[in-house]
Amino acid sequence: MYDWWTRDIFRRFLFPCIDMPIFGETSLFLLVLLLATLFQLSHGDVGTSAHYSPPYSPTACYGSSLSQFPSSNMFAAAGEGIWDNGAACGRQYLVRCISAAVPRTCLPDQMVQVRIVDRAQTSRSSPSSNGATIVLAAPAFGTIADPSATVINVEFQQ
Repeated sequence: MYDWWTRDIFRRFLFPCIDMPIFGETSLFLLVLLLATLFQLSHGDVGTSAHYSPPYSPTACYGSSLSQFPSSNMFAAAGEGIWDNGAACGRQYLVRCISAAVPRTCLPDQMVQVRIVDRAQTSRSSPSSNGATIVLAAPAFGTIADPSATVINVEFQQ
């Protein structure tokens, strides 16, 4: 359906660098690849994280059973966005701090793996900030960010 004129317009105005001797198709590919590396790609979901301190029990997932808490104290309460009517109980998430209101709050190159043991909205201990996507136990939060921060932006994946 395209005639030579349409094809020529398409090549000259939408992709002018293809016809340039300096930029061939290979060079265009390398340029796109270079630009892609300048932007940090996200491999999970993005949300906010707060922290909470003891007492952690009882929880919405497992009641008063102390066996629910990993010995590493790397656990969390699910915010409403990931609670999923209780289906989040027992899920494992990798969480990484990506930014905060105060510069240098995030600890570089740190991730923490946490297990969901509670619902943030009904946890016995109040979170440092309401409405967070995931509320980390104090030791888990301190692994990825300055513990004095109340809320951070995180990337997380199951």
